[in-house]
Amino acid sequence: MKCKITLQRVHYMPKEFEAGILYVSEEFEVAGHLCPCGCGNKIITPLGPTDWEFVEEDGKATLDPSIGNWQIPCRSHYWITDGEIDWSYQWTDKQIKEGRRAEEKRNRTYFDKRNRKPKIQSALSRFVNWFRKK
Repeated sequence: MKCKITLQRVHYMPKEFEAGILYVSEEFEVAGHLCPCGCGNKIITPLGPTDWEFVEEDGKATLDPSIGNWQIPCRSHYWITDGEIDWSYQWTDKQIKEGRRAEEKRNRTYFDKRNRKPKIQSALSRFVNWFRKK
């Protein structure tokens, strides 16, 4: 069963969320909405290269990857694609642990690459290396 979710761009997240609205603050790189299962929990998704990607097309929002609410009792799992909630299957505890491990690994890899300093060689070092290769 699919249901609609309306995009509302905001500077700050509102104190109270309304059902069926995805609030997005690109300035603060965050999106939020009420869990579509009806439990009333606020779901906050950080946006960025190691988190969720937000795309808007024709006024309709997409968040990628899926949203798994593993820390709240409903444990709902769904996609937000083109302004619609598309329900997904429930994950087992094992799948959740594996997903968290994979997420941690992606984060470490991303930040390790960003934190590496490029090696700057002097002209003399480059010449010596070039000469050795000949």
